[in-house]
Amino acid sequence: MEKTPASTDKLSLCYHCGDTIRGERVEHGGKQFCCSGCKVVFEILQQNDLCTYYDLQNTPGHIPSSIESSRFAFLDDAAIQQQLVNFSDGNTATVTFSLPAVHCSSCIWLLEQLYKLNAGILNSRVDFLKKTVSITYRQDKTTLKDIVILLASLGYEPELSLDALNRPKESEITRALYYKIGVAGFCFGNSMLFSFPEYLGFDASEDALRTIFSYLNLLLGVPVFLYCSKDYYTSALSGLRNRIVNIDVPITLGIVLLFGRSVYEIVSATGAGFIDSLCGLLFFLLLGRIFQSKTYDRLNFERNYRSYFPLSVTVKRNGEETTVPIASLKRGARIVIRYGEIVPADSILLQGSAAIDYSFVTGESAPVSKVLGEMVYAGGRQAGGAIELEVMKEVSQSYLTQLWNNFRQSSREAGQLSELSNTVSKYFTGVVLAVSLGVLAYWLPVDTTTAINAFTGILIVACPCALAISIPFTLGTTLRVFGKNDFYLKNTAVIELLSRIDTIVFDKTGTITHAKRSTVTFIGEELSAEQRDDIYSVVGNSVHPVSMMIADHLHGSKAVVEDFSETVSLGISGRVADRVYRIGTREYVAATAPSGPVNETRSYVSADGRVLGFFSMKNMYRDGLERMVSQLGKGRKLAVVSGDNESERPRLMSIFPAGTDLRFNQTPTDKLEYVRSLQQEGKRVLMVGDGLNDAGALLQSNLGIAVTEDVVHFSPASDAILSSTVFTRLPDFIRFSKLSMRIVISSFVMAFMYNMVGIYFALQGMLTPIMAAILMPASSITIVVFTTVTTNLLARRKGLLSWRS
Repeated sequence: MEKTPASTDKLSLCYHCGDTIRGERVEHGGKQFCCSGCKVVFEILQQNDLCTYYDLQNTPGHIPSSIESSRFAFLDDAAIQQQLVNFSDGNTATVTFSLPAVHCSSCIWLLEQLYKLNAGILNSRVDFLKKTVSITYRQDKTTLKDIVILLASLGYEPELSLDALNRPKESEITRALYYKIGVAGFCFGNSMLFSFPEYLGFDASEDALRTIFSYLNLLLGVPVFLYCSKDYYTSALSGLRNRIVNIDVPITLGIVLLFGRSVYEIVSATGAGFIDSLCGLLFFLLLGRIFQSKTYDRLNFERNYRSYFPLSVTVKRNGEETTVPIASLKRGARIVIRYGEIVPADSILLQGSAAIDYSFVTGESAPVSKVLGEMVYAGGRQAGGAIELEVMKEVSQSYLTQLWNNFRQSSREAGQLSELSNTVSKYFTGVVLAVSLGVLAYWLPVDTTTAINAFTGILIVACPCALAISIPFTLGTTLRVFGKNDFYLKNTAVIELLSRIDTIVFDKTGTITHAKRSTVTFIGEELSAEQRDDIYSVVGNSVHPVSMMIADHLHGSKAVVEDFSETVSLGISGRVADRVYRIGTREYVAATAPSGPVNETRSYVSADGRVLGFFSMKNMYRDGLERMVSQLGKGRKLAVVSGDNESERPRLMSIFPAGTDLRFNQTPTDKLEYVRSLQQEGKRVLMVGDGLNDAGALLQSNLGIAVTEDVVHFSPASDAILSSTVFTRLPDFIRFSKLSMRIVISSFVMAFMYNMVGIYFALQGMLTPIMAAILMPASSITIVVFTTVTTNLLARRKGLLSWRS
């Protein structure tokens, strides 16, 4: 690619979009382009042998006529960048833009290839429901301004109104649909009025009146054809550019055919045209689309706002620590973040040594050290001892949701049924196009009107959009039902995976046992008050269930802990004043005492290398565990992996069915390798843990569920968060996920039956375009009503929803 100055004596046209090239031109393969965007689109078409696209019309593509960089000069201001940027560590930053122009899968594909257009962009991810794109970029290679200019040059100029980032509002897409429905409805009503000469069968003496009304109809059809139908043209063309025959292709063909035939008949005075049918078609199509748009907006709101996570945080008030829901966290609050916990809001470091792991945000695992007074961004995980922070921004739970959704998403197994839905929609569209063209060829020599009616009727009534919406509406409703029961899923694909699980692996401590209801006693030399306070201060830096049990038992006074560290599955250490404490396993503390008895966990303590004794904790298994295990064990393989010794084996053997694989003294790596070995046997593995010592196994599994107590350990490795209060309802959730998939299959069958009936009448020319335009959105609405009502009704019958909710 070369850039050369544009000729001053001869204006050149862009090969792709046809615009006049002003300023520098981009040359590639002997062709000239007005910008890199047009050049990239041409390369994509060329690589896929789609350059016949340029024969369709003289200027097949369109981008904004010019992008004036001066319009975005305000993005160079640091204060404005701070308001827009979600995260920045000085090297890597993330930003989320609202893109109202996003409307189809082609838009998603193009926007997720931005890294190919700008070397500074690391990745970009589109949230289609919210019409947003989240972009991660290197600040030393590109700027916020350059990214916005790139998006604008591609036709996706973002909304940059800062107050629009947080205010609840109706989406721009929905608002634009209202305008288009108004225009289509006005033209539909008036075109029917002007079609009275045809409806009433006026004789030849009224030809003048008939001609006037026909041209008035044509005038009404122009805004419907050019404005109301614009989204369908754009979607169809974008799909074809990427070799995708989407559901808007047959609709676009029907619209163009109706309008083209109408123009020909009216201008040649051979007929009255189909303008009334065209206006009615768009009116009812848009009604169906507005219904879907508003319902998607509602589902998105329910999924992603404050009730989505049971996430809480420790707040310090008047020297006392208390736990509050994250939604109630306000600016200026003083929060305490311990080892392994996620920072929920942008904050200033007030006390302690911060080593922030931003791998949750950037994928880079090396901790970043922070000094007092420095900003710590939301999404970072504390890798050192407890720190105190002052919240500087209102907590953004939707941002944490976004981080959770994006973390290692590509490594997860995609929902096979979603893929099936997309495949069915694609091939179904191809079959519909073939059938409609065959019917057109059959009827055209016999009756032109019947041919057009049959052709357009099939294209409209057999649109597979009802298939496409069955999964998001069914599983979206299931997502909401689970959320009301304190079971929070990352996305709808988790429901599909949950319904197909055949192997379940449980962690022990903090998962199938209570994290706070065990009996704790100290055995050894009597601890002084100073030692008790020191040990209490050290364990207070950890959120591991054993550390929390010891802290609850001691109830000491907090002291400053330095050089805190936590070794997974072994123990913790820290220095208080000039005394170094180690608390953990025998090997970690270098103790020589024997293992504990059945149903007991021991945590040894040493001070300056001298063993003081051990805390004895008798595990208490969760209420209803035996009943839950009995239900889950029917037709599934069960296993328990634990970092503790084998003292619990007899008790677990009495709870779990014969043949359950019980593994002890397991390191995090052992747990991960065990899950991997099951997958190599062809098993679909569900890992259930607390997200502490089993994060690797959660991530490796086909589906990972993190069980949480009142203070949630927010694990990015998990696909779902399950409150410990409903842990034993896991069998109910699995059964309902299977039931949800049956509802999806049922909606597929309904959609196919509807299409077959519609095609039967359309084949005979008995289905007019206006009738098809009414029936098509009716099918979509039927699917939506069936899936949502049936899912809610069955949820109530299964006890997952109350009849009053």
